Amino acid sequence: MTANRWWWAFIPLGLLAALIVLVTQTGLLDRLRGPFPPVEVITVERVRLLPGRIELGIANAGPDPVTIAQVSVDEAFWNFTMSPSQTLGRFGRATVVLDYPWVENEAHVVSMLTSTGLTFEHGIALAVTTPVPTKASLWTFTLIGLYVGVIPVAIGLLFLPLIRRLSKGGLDFSLALTAGLLIFLGADALFEALENARAVPATLHGSALVVMGSVGTFLLLQLVGGSRARAESADGRRSVAWLIALSIGLHNLGEGLAIGAAYAIGEVSLGAFLIVGFMLHNTTEGLAIVAPVARDRPRLITLAAMGALAGIPTILGAWIGGYAFTATWATLFLAIGVGAIAQVVVALFRMFSRGEEPMWRPAIASGVLAGLLVMYATGLLVA
Repeated sequence: MTANRWWWAFIPLGLLAALIVLVTQTGLLDRLRGPFPPVEVITVERVRLLPGRIELGIANAGPDPVTIAQVSVDEAFWNFTMSPSQTLGRFGRATVVLDYPWVENEAHVVSMLTSTGLTFEHGIALAVTTPVPTKASLWTFTLIGLYVGVIPVAIGLLFLPLIRRLSKGGLDFSLALTAGLLIFLGADALFEALENARAVPATLHGSALVVMGSVGTFLLLQLVGGSRARAESADGRRSVAWLIALSIGLHNLGEGLAIGAAYAIGEVSLGAFLIVGFMLHNTTEGLAIVAPVARDRPRLITLAAMGALAGIPTILGAWIGGYAFTATWATLFLAIGVGAIAQVVVALFRMFSRGEEPMWRPAIASGVLAGLLVMYATGLLVA
């Protein structure tokens, strides 16, 4: 494109900029607004309960500035401080601090009254002390990640000697089983992302965040590894295994976020039954990693690195969820996991297409169905 042609792009952009200045700087919006009150929306992103203290992380989820005038707890007005300011502009965030003697294991309701008289309530279903970064709490969240993510994935890698001894049809079945496992994980992550998106401030458009995160990740991985994954070679199969480990790791990051956050606020008790359920559920992820390289002989250090890539993000997710969980980050991480899993499933189905053989051979169809059923059955233990 020559320089002269670029001027034709600047003409509509210049007119658009002039229109924006006209609307925002000449008072036109004030005349268009009319006698209606401002649209105020407050979203509580995070609650921290410390001894004798309640902290709320809030965001302005509406188009107009909001000023918090008063705060009450359990219908009693209470002194509060708010930083950086009591007025939040569009996209603004602030922390509300109340020195309040909350009661352990009881419910509380915090209400925020704006300067226009609107009230926004947030319920604390079960009051428990929010973990703070200490050696003890850090070790607790690390153990959670080890038990529900790292160790089960490592155990799943031990299926490699068995899969290596399978016939050609058995290998097809194991690859299809992997596809079924990943399809279930992807759907599960998508539903979780959309559910978390409801708690994202409206100004950030949670549903659009899911679309952008998943589609963007899919396209990025397609550009980075798609061409290698199509190759019917040892390198191509190894690339698919690495992509599977990466996609599972991203999924486990979101899973760790959810577990850490629920554990921190007392909404989940990680008893023996639930730990065993997570172990069974996530062991299948290790199987998914080794299936593409079953006909090869990957080095032990390579398998260990793949297992670490898939499992260690569970620990990181538990740390973030326990100390700094927000619905926005959880939605984004889960969406990224969806995109990564979708890219790997596409790569696997390319591997199923060989010559003139139909893609949906009995071994492939039954393997995909078996993968879905296995994930559903183990998922019942961690509901």
